[in-house]
Amino acid sequence: MRHERVRRCAGAVLCAVLVLVLGACGGTDTIRRTGASATGSGPSGGASEASDPADGSATGGAGGAGSDAYAVADPGKLRPPLLPADVLVTSSRTIPASVRAAVRRVRGVEAAMPLSLASLSLNGRTLSVAAVDPGAFRRFTTLQSASADDVWSRVAGGEVAVDPALPRRLEQPEGYLHLGTAADSPEVHIGAYAPLVKQISAVVNYKRGEQLGLPRDNALLVSTGKLTPSAVMDRLEKAVGPGITMQTLALEFNVDVRQTAVLSGSSVSDAVGTFTYTPHADGTVTPDQAWVRSFIRTEQVPILGSVTCNKGMLPQLRAALTEVVADGLADRVHPGEYAGCYYPRFIANDPGKGLSLHSWGIAVDLNVPGNQRGTVGEMDRQVVAIFKKWGFAWGGDWSYTDPMHFEMSQVVRAGSSG
Repeated sequence: MRHERVRRCAGAVLCAVLVLVLGACGGTDTIRRTGASATGSGPSGGASEASDPADGSATGGAGGAGSDAYAVADPGKLRPPLLPADVLVTSSRTIPASVRAAVRRVRGVEAAMPLSLASLSLNGRTLSVAAVDPGAFRRFTTLQSASADDVWSRVAGGEVAVDPALPRRLEQPEGYLHLGTAADSPEVHIGAYAPLVKQISAVVNYKRGEQLGLPRDNALLVSTGKLTPSAVMDRLEKAVGPGITMQTLALEFNVDVRQTAVLSGSSVSDAVGTFTYTPHADGTVTPDQAWVRSFIRTEQVPILGSVTCNKGMLPQLRAALTEVVADGLADRVHPGEYAGCYYPRFIANDPGKGLSLHSWGIAVDLNVPGNQRGTVGEMDRQVVAIFKKWGFAWGGDWSYTDPMHFEMSQVVRAGSSG
């Protein structure tokens, strides 16, 4: 076990060396700062103001970036030691203080930090967004990220730190992330692109997390210190008990470990449920059968016929298609070109891109041949308008378009769609 830890540390050193070599050869920096934001909630917001020191909040960190309404105390300088991010413990709801204490008492656990964690849909990607204490979370990141004071000042000031692997095309507008599918979801300024922790795409502070509707402290980031995660997993499983899942983030990562899917950033979360799932090497996932029995239904809808979707979305899909028929537009939706609704998998079968909303059964792909990704598409705009009226976001509006794709972004019931 000691040798395995040595190999992991050696791998980290090798990564650091490669970063330095790339920098010397003219490659991009590991951390890329962005321009200062005038606001913390999007380009249409008001100017940032200095906070009252008595309330414990900060002015927004580097460059005064960040809205005072979403600022927390600046973390200041890095407080060592750095901690390897070894295990991510997740649940669909708050992990009780008694469980957190039990995890910290497990022999071999060096540290366990609570955080809020959920998936948000963004321009065809599903991002894992965490709300954290910036000063505590930075200790679990790489040396380059952990030592970058300005990155964590910006997170404390209300901005978002984003992993560099995230495509720049997700910025919308430039320099911002629109965190959520609802029209009024916040546009949060990107403070920096910086390496974070495996399975986490973006990080905000707790005040931003509350704004985004992330479930409070439903996850734990665990460091196993000198031991490999496998050496403590049995003890961890006993400590966390049933209903909570764990995944190994270290080099021992095993793809077939159960994980938890929590959807946030829109009004649909309660309607469609949360579930645990087992990922597979081919990019598909198997949700827990209790959730499938509770939420997935096969029913008849106009035009398309039999569909299998989430019961929370079916009334809106049926209402939208009924209105399409009533408006004489039924021939604009081609049932033979329907590509399904409930299909549990990662986006493009790539775990790095997050769970597809098809995993929840709240997205449909229509008229596929003429509406490929990256094109304007042939989808009738009157049909699009009807689907939007009934609470669907349209992939044709994304910066990298997906005009076949409609996903449930808000709960709309009959009598409330006007």
